[in-house]
Amino acid sequence: MLQRKNNLGISCGSVPRPLRRRRNSLGFTLLELMIVISIMLILMSIAIPMYQRSVLQSKEAVLRQDLFTLRSVISQYTLDKQKAPQSLDDLVQAGYLREIPKDPMTGEPNWEVVQEDVLLAVDQQDPGIDDVHSASDLTATDGTNYSTW
Repeated sequence: MLQRKNNLGISCGSVPRPLRRRRNSLGFTLLELMIVISIMLILMSIAIPMYQRSVLQSKEAVLRQDLFTLRSVISQYTLDKQKAPQSLDDLVQAGYLREIPKDPMTGEPNWEVVQEDVLLAVDQQDPGIDDVHSASDLTATDGTNYSTW
């Protein structure tokens, strides 16, 4: 049998030796898979706590913003109506809020309201809600309780 050679010097009728070895060793060894999985586990053990910390910080930022908004709206309501709201639903019914925001720490719109007997404005006729706090009993990243914010 006569074999012709192409311009690379490889005979056309047979498969070159390096390619024959490659066909037999397709895939990964168990050791290679274990090394890759170990590296992935190490990276995940670093990434997951960082992710959880960033989620907690974003919840705290939303809580601060919600408390600021609720306190601001309570003051506006009190000055406009000359009486403090008796509940947070009064703010929604009067159009100051579209809906009562959810407490990001509890996931419910269950804010702790502070009823004051002191009148906030000179023209104010009735006492009512003066302040709001989170209903959560968890501790913040700065060491304080969310219920004291």
